[in-house]
Amino acid sequence: QVLLAESGGGLVQAGGSLKLSCAASGRTVSSTVVGWFRQAPGKERAFVAALSRGGGTTWYTDSVRGRFTISGDNAKNTVYLQMNSLKPEDTAVYYCAADPRRGYSSSEYNFWGQGTQVTVSS
Repeated sequence: QVLLAESGGGLVQAGGSLKLSCAASGRTVSSTVVGWFRQAPGKERAFVAALSRGGGTTWYTDSVRGRFTISGDNAKNTVYLQMNSLKPEDTAVYYCAADPRRGYSSSEYNFWGQGTQVTVSS
């Protein structure tokens, strides 16, 4: 079993920054693909970013590319999502996920965290 715990969400003004953390236990993050997803009110869960097994490759959805950065720290067994230049449309509950059953951008991952709320005010 893999346990994931997100933290770092909060309320921020447009243009501000937040850094989310996803702490893992039961499996090293370097051994699996780890993704970040978000779900806004009334919308489906959507892909945000992912980090390849070993951490050598990153993927981003178009709307966050250049603003968000995904990274991993093997010593802490944690994956991060640095979010800069935040916009109101980034408001959502953010989830980390590990071990995709399909492609990295699919919502079909085997393990999910509990989510952390990010609210961006205008």
